[in-house]
Amino acid sequence: MKYKKTVSGTFLSRPNRFIAKVKIGDSVETVHVKNTGRCRELLIEGCRVYLEESDNPNRKTRYDLIAVEKQRENGRKLLINMDSMAPNAAAAEWLSGGLFSKKAEIKREMTYGDSRFDFYIEDGEEKAFLEVKGVTLENNGIALFPDAPTDRGIKHINGLIKAKEDGYKAYILFVIQMKEVTAFTANDVTHKAFGEALRKARKS
Repeated sequence: MKYKKTVSGTFLSRPNRFIAKVKIGDSVETVHVKNTGRCRELLIEGCRVYLEESDNPNRKTRYDLIAVEKQRENGRKLLINMDSMAPNAAAAEWLSGGLFSKKAEIKREMTYGDSRFDFYIEDGEEKAFLEVKGVTLENNGIALFPDAPTDRGIKHINGLIKAKEDGYKAYILFVIQMKEVTAFTANDVTHKAFGEALRKARKS
């Protein structure tokens, strides 16, 4: 996936989870934040952010905030995509011919039991449910999920375990939205119950 028209700016503040104030050149713009998560370790006053300009003249906001430069302890900057729609879009492009064959039938937003999963796939005899999680939290090259407690994430894991017990294949795809990452782990410090559920899923 590719963004069309992008510009950079300086992050000033985030009045609520949907909008931010960003300085672009000499003007201050109210922009839409494409990630409703906390992102407190990313959106720090004065940091550089990247925006996509919308072609829709009727929108309330002209720009979407899609990425941020994180200052790391080693002095280097790490570009992190924080567009919550990007992981599913990237996964949709990759699944056919990546995890599954190019002949696979892939459907989005499919319900099974009391959970709705991002993808349902039929590939020959294989039938599978797949949930996508975007990862924006990093610490010394280690990617972690979640960045905030997520009961919804636990529900998805338990739903996938049930689907596996019922004969389906089950996948969780963690899309790490940055480079320079050497490993991934559950963020037990932030939400130990999610880590426990993930380890339970692995055993099942």
